Amino acid sequence: MRRAVEGLGTPYPIGTLLPGILQEDPLLMQWMAAFDEVLAPAISTLDCLTAYVDPLLAPSDFTRWLAGWLGAVLDENWPPERQRAAVAHSVRLYRQRGTTEGIRALIELVTGGDVEITDNGGVHWSATPNAALPGEPGAWLTVRVRIPRGTQIDAAALEDLIAAEKPAHVTHRLEVVEQ
Repeated sequence: MRRAVEGLGTPYPIGTLLPGILQEDPLLMQWMAAFDEVLAPAISTLDCLTAYVDPLLAPSDFTRWLAGWLGAVLDENWPPERQRAAVAHSVRLYRQRGTTEGIRALIELVTGGDVEITDNGGVHWSATPNAALPGEPGAWLTVRVRIPRGTQIDAAALEDLIAAEKPAHVTHRLEVVEQ
């Protein structure tokens, strides 16, 4: 059974909402105070609801829940501030998903490094109907991540992230460079 939060009061005591004649009964007021103690955490949560849905203010466990709600993938090994940033930027990143700019922004967010993406132009499109596609056949991109010397990067996880974010027909190569 979940216990009430010790010392947490409520700004809306139920006993004060009763008619004046009933507020004079000490037993009834103690009984109402017990309800106040049980309801105080729920009232506090509702009063602070905007903070719970702000990834920069929400408790850590709630930030992970928000990530799942928004479809953001978090690595539990990331520091909390990086997880919060990933959730905060997830909608913008989702709009850019599959583009070189979106991949660059996501990898910079994940690694904290400087990211350079080179592609052959096969991932571009044309507004002109029946126009030749730019670049060479066979789309590819190279992702070069420059990180500070001594920084640990899980290259396999980064490969998986790039594979999930880029268009399926585009091949890629990852280069991690320590500066």
